[in-house]
Amino acid sequence: MRGLYLDCFSGISGDMLLGALADLGVPLAHLRAELKKLPVSGYAIAASRVTRAHLGATKVDVRLGRDRQPERGIRDITRILDRSRLSAKVREHAQAAFDRLVDAEARVHRIARDRVHLHEVGAVDAIVDIVGAMIGLEWLGWPRVVCSPLHVGRGMVTMEHGTFPVPGPATAALLRGRPIYATHVEGELVTPTGATLATTLATDFGPLPSMRLQKVGYGAGSRDFEAHPNVLRALYGELLDEAAVRETVLVLQTTIDDMNPQLYGHLMERLFDAGALEVFYTPIQMKKNRPGTMATIICPEPRVERITEVLFKETTTIGFRFLPMGRIEMRRRIDTVRTPYGPVRIKASFYNGELMQATPEYEDCRKAALSTGVPLKIVQREAASLHARLAGGGERRLPGGARQGRGRRAATRGRGRRRAGSRRRIGGQR
Repeated sequence: MRGLYLDCFSGISGDMLLGALADLGVPLAHLRAELKKLPVSGYAIAASRVTRAHLGATKVDVRLGRDRQPERGIRDITRILDRSRLSAKVREHAQAAFDRLVDAEARVHRIARDRVHLHEVGAVDAIVDIVGAMIGLEWLGWPRVVCSPLHVGRGMVTMEHGTFPVPGPATAALLRGRPIYATHVEGELVTPTGATLATTLATDFGPLPSMRLQKVGYGAGSRDFEAHPNVLRALYGELLDEAAVRETVLVLQTTIDDMNPQLYGHLMERLFDAGALEVFYTPIQMKKNRPGTMATIICPEPRVERITEVLFKETTTIGFRFLPMGRIEMRRRIDTVRTPYGPVRIKASFYNGELMQATPEYEDCRKAALSTGVPLKIVQREAASLHARLAGGGERRLPGGARQGRGRRAATRGRGRRRAGSRRRIGGQR
């Protein structure tokens, strides 16, 4: 699995992350071409080689034109992303980042998120920083991001609303629950945009994980300190396999006894659209012996605000319970096979680096079956067989002692040339 470690010994900002990604090899031409898919103008993006405390790094600058940019709120940002021609995953990650930033500002100012209108959110450079970072990560193959504890700096920082202690109010709200520290270095080292990107992208905060290092990139900040290089260091490589993925999720539950049953199907779709990992309903008996339904939602912590909005808008509940819960799951990889009936994605699951199962994506198989008139089960069987031949090769044993050879048999447990967790296309070019 590909991994990217953000070493924030001198903090992090949006332009520092863009610089580190460019230093890792993300072409500036690709970045410019993808950013042109946004319906936003009035800026230019440039990269240059600089030194910080005698260490070479890449500095990315977003240069604004003379025309005054309008203030933008979260609805404006959402419209910009929705109208863009960017990939769905880039749009989704960028939207999650802006949602997180707006939610933090709303908490700081104690106003509704729809009333937040910020220069940090609306400024073109912030849009370019956040969307550009997602474009860069997509170019790198969406590696798993791990972040070091964040060096936030110390002292005071002056912004639009006045002078505040470091870290600033929005930055502090964004970094709640994450490891931070300060040293003798004066100034703001973690910006709101940097904190937004770190907390949106990182699956974990801590020391450098075990990896087979391939590249190191340095993204320069604006200031040049004498005592240390003001850079963000990004280490990219193959993470060494873990037996399984361990993470913490939130489990939300609410009980309902007065809602039209027709609404539950729509509610489930809306919850998944908001970022839920799992949704299920349990019939229960409530007070006054009324039959009811307990809705259980499992979601990542960054999605809880959007899940909350859906629950309160789409159901009759007036509240819900939630608690953090550990989760262990197999690593997954999405492969794509090109069958005679069309492309089909395969969900491959790995434990301790070995393929445990490979399942053709139902909707892809169904689409192919409907478009060609071939029975659905034939499409599924062909996709599984093709994946087994191309990913595994010769005869191998599956868990439980079953044998698997070439041809239309069970999915292979064999190791591919890439490690578990990566995304690759089988039978075609990326």
